[in-house]
Amino acid sequence: MKTSWRSASLAVGAVAVLALTTACGQGDGGAKAAAQNVGATAPVGGYSTAGGGYGVGNGSSGQSSAPQARPAPAGKLSVTDNAELGKVLTDGSGLTLYRFDADTADPSKSTCDGDCAKVWPPVPADDVIAGTGIEPSELGEVTRADGTKQLTIGGWPAYRYAKDVKAGEVKGQGLKGKWFALAPDGKKAKASDLPGLSVRKDPNLGDIVVDRNGMTVYRFLKDQAWPKPVSACTGACLQKWPAVEPVAAGDTKDVKKKGLMSFTRPDGVKQQTVNCWPVYTFSGDKTPGDINGQGVGGTWYAVAPDGKPVGAPKK
Repeated sequence: MKTSWRSASLAVGAVAVLALTTACGQGDGGAKAAAQNVGATAPVGGYSTAGGGYGVGNGSSGQSSAPQARPAPAGKLSVTDNAELGKVLTDGSGLTLYRFDADTADPSKSTCDGDCAKVWPPVPADDVIAGTGIEPSELGEVTRADGTKQLTIGGWPAYRYAKDVKAGEVKGQGLKGKWFALAPDGKKAKASDLPGLSVRKDPNLGDIVVDRNGMTVYRFLKDQAWPKPVSACTGACLQKWPAVEPVAAGDTKDVKKKGLMSFTRPDGVKQQTVNCWPVYTFSGDKTPGDINGQGVGGTWYAVAPDGKPVGAPKK
């Protein structure tokens, strides 16, 4: 991020994480992926894909019994202004391009195959033109498991969403907490430059924590914080309530620093905590500001800046 408050606080945040680690879990950091630029065009290749799960971040794959139709070329890319997401990358037909959190940008790697690639068709790397507002150096390609070439933006493999049928639609935004519209530089499109965790004033709930995409953060009352964080949300639950990824203490704003750290789940996934409580987003929230997860099952509640569940019944 390029905001001045964040760059000034990162060093302090690193020290804060170390100081908090012994309280209730393990601190964790992440490396920023760098784009690998290989040019604006690539050789033509037919598409056939391998099977695998989609939208849940597992990246598993198997052998498909038959090839599927090759997606249409991207054509001339454009930058479109979206009221909620800011500048969004679109193809020659005006369809939104997306990125997948289970992929990587450095090195570029696509993990969406098989059934996933039917819902999220990979964008071919050939016949691509960088339109106004797009640096040609940001365009590249990655060789998929089937040998075909996929377009990359800032190193991130690019996809369309099958349910986007009209120009400008962004129905795939935020799905499963893993799919996001692409900005012209390969980053996630968003109207504002939010930190990893911050506080939003909701007209119904008051001050609540949101993630870097502006999505509401929730707590599960069946979880445990002491003496160490334990998540009771596993398996299918995590598909509905994706775990919030680790955030550096310096990459937050107005969230209480006490117990602000990550821990490693039994499945190896690292998850963020607020006041030592594991936190999640909700797949039913489609746009920033949604609070559709509030009160679900009497066990899921938005999170206050001090980590308490907003509106939860008092014990």
